[in-house]
Amino acid sequence: MKYLPLNSNIFVQNRKRFVERMEKKSIAIFNSNDELPTNGDALYKFKQNSDLFWLTGIEQEDTMLVLFPDNPDAKYKEVLVIVRPNELKEKWDGHRLRAAEAKAISGITTIVWLDTIESLLQSWIHIADTIYLNTNENDRKANWVPVRDYRYAEMMKQHYPLHNYKRSAVILKELRSVKTALEVEVIQKAIDITDNTFRKLLRFIRPGIMEYEIEAEIYHSFLSQRATGEAYSSIIASGDRARTLHYVENNQECKSGELILMDFGAEYGHYNADLTRTVPVNGKFTARQKTVYNACLHLHHYAASMLKPGISILDYSDKVGEEATKIFLKIGLLKKEDIKNEDKANRAYRKYLYHGISHHLGIDVHDLGTRTEPIKAGMVFTIEPGIYIEEEKMGIRIENNFWITKSGNKDLMKNIPITVEEIESLMKNR
Repeated sequence: MKYLPLNSNIFVQNRKRFVERMEKKSIAIFNSNDELPTNGDALYKFKQNSDLFWLTGIEQEDTMLVLFPDNPDAKYKEVLVIVRPNELKEKWDGHRLRAAEAKAISGITTIVWLDTIESLLQSWIHIADTIYLNTNENDRKANWVPVRDYRYAEMMKQHYPLHNYKRSAVILKELRSVKTALEVEVIQKAIDITDNTFRKLLRFIRPGIMEYEIEAEIYHSFLSQRATGEAYSSIIASGDRARTLHYVENNQECKSGELILMDFGAEYGHYNADLTRTVPVNGKFTARQKTVYNACLHLHHYAASMLKPGISILDYSDKVGEEATKIFLKIGLLKKEDIKNEDKANRAYRKYLYHGISHHLGIDVHDLGTRTEPIKAGMVFTIEPGIYIEEEKMGIRIENNFWITKSGNKDLMKNIPITVEEIESLMKNR
């Protein structure tokens, strides 16, 4: 790993929170993700199962976690299972965790080798009444490949058909959405790396530069600050391309007079930042660009004033939509008759703001959490309104990350330049 060791209390606390929600005489089993092939004999870069990492901090493949709080043998109440180091494999693929190293990362005392777990696990399951198994229940899930969690669930049901089975995902969806202070410290580190990178970009961007050159600067800056890498593929969209929400080609020239929308974030210790800024390629907003930018910034601040415990993301989004309607009317994007005749299922403002305002953020960029239940203190959200105008070939989005408090929220990106004046001032000194 490139990042410095995380505080193992993060994972100790997370396991404690999960175990407190388990039924009596139950056992929970978590597996690492598969190593997936690309072509020939090559593999995709391994990415650990987010739930397993949230509980252990272990990013190594072929890892398992077993939680059995009612195990009669106290030594086996929580067990971390890792692959036994192999000298030949290490010559090819590098160092594998020793027991002491795995203990230091996870805070788990009992470490068991993968090639010995089967017989132990069978004896524990025979004592238990209920088995918790894990599946991917992120609402945005779009991949139906039968990954290890699903194959493992089928195998367990064949081997132990008379046990009760529970979904770990139900518990994890609630727990992972509410971050501990220790988790937010890691998110803040990812944000600070992203902040430093953005400031470098303001001195780097100029007419004639290519979008991929900016992308390269981002990646270089992230790695030089010990980030794991990008939280997601950076969006570097100049001119009219900014209206494409997931534009990732990043292969065009940035021209004077255009705006450039940059949506990027660092991953540090598997926790993510998610920043969007829109800046003028030549360092100076035109009068119209400034008007639209400030309208978007107003929506950003309005959304921040609404995002607090008790409201649901759906209700909050509706309120931001009402404010967007007023603002779009004010800056000439909508007319009164547009609003009067709008389809309530497809509001008039949606022509210029056609995505959600916020999503949960954490180990996953689109992290686990509900959109319909009331927001709780401890959750972390993005706030990212945008204005996309086809007629003017312009797209603007402004995004910060917020930690929900008991009475409101804390802007974790409050130090990152955001106003027209701040951006122009920093770009002037290139």
